[in-house]
Amino acid sequence: MSSVFNAKTAELLSHHQVEIQQKFPKEGWVEQDPKEILKSVHECVERTCEKLQQLNIDITNIKAIGVSNQRETTVVWDKTTGEPLYNAIVWLDLRTQSTVERLLKRIPGNNKSFFKFRTGLPLSTYFSAVKLRWLLDNVEEIRQAVDDGRAMFGTIDSWLIWCLTGGKNGGVHCTDVTNASRTMLFNIHSLDWDPELCQFFDIPMEILPKVRSSSEIYGLMVCLFVCCLGDQSAALVGQMCFQDGQAKNTKYFLPSVFSDHGLLTTIAYKLGRDKPVCYALEGSVAIAGAVVRWLRDNLGIVKTSQEVEKLAAEAGTSYGCYFVPAFSGLYAPYWEPSARGIICGLTQFTNKNHIAFAALEAVCFQTREILDAMNKDCGIPLSQLQVDGGMTNNKVLMQLQSDILCIPVVKPSMPETTALGAAMAAGAAEGVGIWSLNPGDLTAVTCERFEPQINPEESEYRYARWKKAVMKSMGWETSEAPSNGDTSIFCSLPLGFFIMSSMIMLIGAKYVSG
Repeated sequence: MSSVFNAKTAELLSHHQVEIQQKFPKEGWVEQDPKEILKSVHECVERTCEKLQQLNIDITNIKAIGVSNQRETTVVWDKTTGEPLYNAIVWLDLRTQSTVERLLKRIPGNNKSFFKFRTGLPLSTYFSAVKLRWLLDNVEEIRQAVDDGRAMFGTIDSWLIWCLTGGKNGGVHCTDVTNASRTMLFNIHSLDWDPELCQFFDIPMEILPKVRSSSEIYGLMVCLFVCCLGDQSAALVGQMCFQDGQAKNTKYFLPSVFSDHGLLTTIAYKLGRDKPVCYALEGSVAIAGAVVRWLRDNLGIVKTSQEVEKLAAEAGTSYGCYFVPAFSGLYAPYWEPSARGIICGLTQFTNKNHIAFAALEAVCFQTREILDAMNKDCGIPLSQLQVDGGMTNNKVLMQLQSDILCIPVVKPSMPETTALGAAMAAGAAEGVGIWSLNPGDLTAVTCERFEPQINPEESEYRYARWKKAVMKSMGWETSEAPSNGDTSIFCSLPLGFFIMSSMIMLIGAKYVSG
């Protein structure tokens, strides 16, 4: 998705979106073609500029470009030919479960949180280091390229920036702190690649990109190519979450850094080379918005995602049906790879309307679980939740979210705040300076508010039933799985496309100098 904003008001002037094909070569494997991703970026930029010209807007007025991307997705390419050496392994891919189990055996007590103080992350298939380790172990072409000094590693941002700034003819090989903090190779305190972590995963440091702040000039495209943010962090900036205790369905600001309740510590952003870094507490959910796509593509009970809202509205209740979409195990706060999806509480009365309602309710229950964990970690009472993404257009979902949380839900008029956040960080960079980060300046962004409409007792009852269903979803898979696969299903798009409720973050006041 490519979007152009007015730097004075945040008005969306033009945009274009292309869906990326998902590849499932084996059960549990999820891949994307890096060249298709790059092609989609070129197409989106070209079509967006065409639309601007149709509006009589001079495209030379575009002053800066920012990238927002899916974070943990892993790419390795050849710097001499510019060609990817393998498909991108998507963040949700589970082929590396056996790699994780092998690495755990080298850690005292098989403690998956052993590196959490350095990285903020537990050892999991989710993060890039284990994906890169799998590629080095299983793809001869990549091993040879590493031996020859031709290999480059990066998340999607690094691949795009390198290609768009010249590629094999002098492209910039870099990433930003938000993406680096999702690799398990980055020390979130020193703000650099950690030699001991690289040694543990046996990753050669020379293939890693240079780490930069989230808002500075990286290199030149047609105009300045200045900033990069992981999608969740970009959404934070787009929502203007700059204060302690602000929460949105991506991240949550907090004064304490580490979680005792299954959450991640990650870097929220670093808005300038000499600016302080801000940390965030994050709850990652494997399947949230993608459950609607699953109803459409796998079950075929709807033809469009919009129909799910209609079915759920007609039902008005799940009629005791609970849906746990643990298609790839459970992420925060459980980190339980053995879980699998279940639909329980079915009766002869249950129909597709009730299942649609239960699917939307599942998104809300997962949000509730993570917010409960955050409240236990930091004790900051949350007065409202700010949301973003395509699913915020679903009014039934927004009302359900407010009902389940028992607090108001606030939705901006422009749901793709991920793209807006990347644009803001780009425009605010030193040397560009065309964007103010003062919330009062964004006159084009208004909000809609959803208030709870059920009593807290009913909310607690439904939430308790959901928790019971979650417990029943666990233990379906065993560690005796084959070395080349488990299960997986979903991926997101680059350049600011984000489906609501896949993450929640609480932003922290814990700053360190960069």
